[in-house]
Amino acid sequence: MYEPIRTKSVHTSADDADFPHRSREDELDIQLAGHLAALLAVTDELGLDAMGDRIAQQVARLRSAPPARHAGRSEASPAALHRRAHALAGRALVVAASRADTAAAILAAEAMDTHTAALAAPAAPTALVGAP
Repeated sequence: MYEPIRTKSVHTSADDADFPHRSREDELDIQLAGHLAALLAVTDELGLDAMGDRIAQQVARLRSAPPARHAGRSEASPAALHRRAHALAGRALVVAASRADTAAAILAAEAMDTHTAALAAPAAPTALVGAP
């Protein structure tokens, strides 16, 4: 009464596909490298060279190639840049913890502390040009 199914089901697993698969660890490496590269761009813009060099080392380790360093400057205020860097470091910390990357996790936590301290510090008084 019923005709047997002669074609492959659309519900078969994709394991037989002809494209390369990445492991969960590879995906986390890519994600962590992306968060750290974004953090590097903001860190370079803030002029934090020592921290930027440490972040660049971690990105190079994850990507097996040195990262591009930030060349331009935005019009963002230092406070806005510190908030952005803090958020990026938090994301990097979460991914580093999930992949058990101690070095990257410590670096991200230190970056969060640095940017938290910068946001908590009172703004330095600005001298007016031509003022005595």
